[in-house]
Amino acid sequence: MFTALFNSFESGMIYAIMALGVYLTFRILDFPDLTVEGSFVTGASVAAIMIVNGYSPIIATLAALGAGFFAGILTGLLHTKGKVNPLLSGILVMIALYSINLRIMGTSNIPLLSQTTLLTNIQDAWAKTGMDDVLNGLLTAIGLGDSLPKTWSILLMMLFITVLIQVGMSVFLKTEIGLAIRATGDNEAMVKSFSAHTGNMKVLGLAISNALVAFSGALIAQYNGFSDIGMGIGMIVIGLASVIIGEAIFGAKTIVRATLAVIGGSLIYHFVVTLALRVDFLQTGDVKLITALIVIGALLLPLITEGRKVKARKKKRLMELQFDHKSLEEGK
Repeated sequence: MFTALFNSFESGMIYAIMALGVYLTFRILDFPDLTVEGSFVTGASVAAIMIVNGYSPIIATLAALGAGFFAGILTGLLHTKGKVNPLLSGILVMIALYSINLRIMGTSNIPLLSQTTLLTNIQDAWAKTGMDDVLNGLLTAIGLGDSLPKTWSILLMMLFITVLIQVGMSVFLKTEIGLAIRATGDNEAMVKSFSAHTGNMKVLGLAISNALVAFSGALIAQYNGFSDIGMGIGMIVIGLASVIIGEAIFGAKTIVRATLAVIGGSLIYHFVVTLALRVDFLQTGDVKLITALIVIGALLLPLITEGRKVKARKKKRLMELQFDHKSLEEGK
């Protein structure tokens, strides 16, 4: 059980990078970008084919980030310069990326299990420190010796990378350009009245978003040991689920809190899916159904919570009125 939750935490941290990209478009820019399902695979395919062809895993992963950046630019230009509907522009690029990704990989699946990847390099370097024995010794001391993880390196490195990206995004969105992007999403007409170029802000926001998504895809391909043409299906739902769950549970009053909430939402989502799949009557094919139920629950939770708060305020106000009325009668 502990091993399953540990693995879900690892993958949840990687998917959180993708969720941060989705947050940037859906919440900051108010742009329903479906490019995500294509750019996620683009990142995975670029990293996989470069690693197989002998390139450094670091260079391959950075190239995947650049490919996602370019995909976001295409969507942005299609919308801003071509005046195509935001939803349709994302769909068109997503469809185009399917064929492009097949061209990049040359096949529908590229295995990486026998390749040296970024994550295997991290594991090899970490193994020399001997920290796995120390951390597993602590787990054994508290009675979890029967389910020890093979290595802590991936979890700690992904935690570091994800938090670094979260901090970077939070700082960026407080800069002059970041504020312009936020303003474009909040009130585009107002930004235009100040002679600011909202089109450039949209293109930049979409480019950064898809760069993060592709980066996440590259890491997932190396984590799972393969790149597959169908691995991007449902990514937009997973990203939205992470954003919605995080905001519902942790709130989103500030940028820092909102970005941290997205990471928390990604972890909770993967925890819940992992636990749900351990139920006897549920199967791996039920993941999409579980995802839909989680999102529905996350959407209804704020409504239920707000409804209870309204009832509590009404009850308190009624009691205050009754008390005032009673006080007036006693005064007479």
